[in-house]
Amino acid sequence: MARGGPRIEHGRRLELGQSFQDGGEHYQRVRPGYPAYSADWLIPAGATDAVDVGAGTGKFTALLLERGLAVSAVDPSPDMLEQLRAHYAAADATQGTAEATGLADSSFDVVSVAQAWHWCDPLPASTELARILRPGGTLGLIWNQLDTSVPWVHRLSRIMHAGDVYKPGFRPVVGPEFEGLESHVTRWEDNLSTADIMELTKSRSYYLRAGEATRSKVLANLDWYLHEHLGHAVEADISLPYLTLTWRAAKA
Repeated sequence: MARGGPRIEHGRRLELGQSFQDGGEHYQRVRPGYPAYSADWLIPAGATDAVDVGAGTGKFTALLLERGLAVSAVDPSPDMLEQLRAHYAAADATQGTAEATGLADSSFDVVSVAQAWHWCDPLPASTELARILRPGGTLGLIWNQLDTSVPWVHRLSRIMHAGDVYKPGFRPVVGPEFEGLESHVTRWEDNLSTADIMELTKSRSYYLRAGEATRSKVLANLDWYLHEHLGHAVEADISLPYLTLTWRAAKA
């Protein structure tokens, strides 16, 4: 079985990750949330405290709060955390990374990393997250991905340069501090307009790091595909199929 996610060289990972340092308001507005069942499946019975690492603007933080957990949120971007604090004031938001959270030992029942593990160095991050988990605590890794088993979505993902698409056999790398890695896939749809899809594209690392000529080409290709090829009216609502991959493992 294949292991790991996108194979990003360390320097390139840091470069791409920097593209999310700004633009928190745009990210919060256009990126989808997560299906409720992804959190229900992840969170063990009796859990009281969780930390959302790489929390961004709080898309997964929201689900943890809704389930009555005391939540800390960690992200390296002050801009993202500003949005998180504005929308989810009940979370204790601090700046940090998966490799260096700055949180106390054995403080949490659950650690979630949503849409961010591929930006982490997985082995040092595993060591750090195991440190802040209580014995037997749960590590959760979550990804929203376009459902490219649907032909029109597969072509859309290529035009958007959406690299985070489902790969059969995918298995995230975690350190020896965790055991019993298992997964669940949730299929769902996000309703959004063609204009929203254009804005969603603008929130992706490929677009954020591209020059103006490349950005213009991507948007022109999207405009043709959505409105001419697929025949959607401008601003028409579309149901965009997603997969949410949720992985959990227990602290050994």
